[in-house]
Amino acid sequence: MTTAAVSATPVEGLWTIDDVSAFLRVPTATLYQWRHRHIGPPAFKVGRHLRYDPAAVRAWLVAGEA
Repeated sequence: MTTAAVSATPVEGLWTIDDVSAFLRVPTATLYQWRHRHIGPPAFKVGRHLRYDPAAVRAWLVAGEA
């Protein structure tokens, strides 16, 4: 039996849309609109929920795409 390799570095938890909304200080409706228009920070679905990688949100912000 083989096990999947686990990263030795700690992984920061994923953010919910409410977390990103609070971080960027924009309404959640704005994040949904951005996602629909493909202009917001990258998100992915876990089941039926949106989740964001905090590092990707910060990188998106720093890149000036906001």
